[in-house]
Amino acid sequence: MDYNIPLLFILAAVGVLAGGINTIAGGGSNLTLPVLMMLGLPADVANGTNRVAVALQCIVGVRGFKKYDRLDVPAIMPILVPSLLGGIIGAFAAALMPAVALKPILLGTIITMSLVILVRPSFIAPPDGTPVKSVNDNKGAWWALFLAGIYGGFVQAGVGFILLAALAGGLRYDLVRANALKMVCSLGFTLLALCIFIYFDQVRWIPGLILGVGTMIGASLTVKFAVHAKQSTIKWFLFVMTICSCLAAWLL
Repeated sequence: MDYNIPLLFILAAVGVLAGGINTIAGGGSNLTLPVLMMLGLPADVANGTNRVAVALQCIVGVRGFKKYDRLDVPAIMPILVPSLLGGIIGAFAAALMPAVALKPILLGTIITMSLVILVRPSFIAPPDGTPVKSVNDNKGAWWALFLAGIYGGFVQAGVGFILLAALAGGLRYDLVRANALKMVCSLGFTLLALCIFIYFDQVRWIPGLILGVGTMIGASLTVKFAVHAKQSTIKWFLFVMTICSCLAAWLL
């Protein structure tokens, strides 16, 4: 394919914005996927190529949250297990069927989360001092993480909202620590998905790496804000992004 140089610059710039959005809330792939398709990539190849950028962005984000001591390291493995199991299933499904199949799930999840933030904000933003639950204490959260893995392995766009619902709503993490664990889960199933997409020849490295540089910059610029922002600020940013992602998912 012929790469349009101005579009590649736009891709890098959109990557910076998406990397910042994903570090604070989620929904950045609703920006990057259309630009990848504007370069002429088919939807399945754009979906696979996007994972290069997501993986690089998550590496930067996880390191940033760990640096500021906001990453619950002992909880990583129990939370990763259902996410990775789901991610394998979702990635194979994505390689073999059109991504449009899960669009209703994305829309339903985002609309539900928007309503929850408005009607019952304490669900997604627990009060200070709320005890954190383990995955073993909340089987519903285990299944939510498993379904998030399936969705994330399948199409990625909007998976951050599902993960935050499981981590903040189900396990009662505050939004800062939930964001940190969200990045770990995303990194885990994205790496698995990327391997599967590479096997099926659905990754184009030049646009993927250009986009990845942008998302890494975006994540590094915003992680400090994500760590130090008030939970109420993150909650309303999350609400705005759910609305924007809902509109993007509806139009795509």
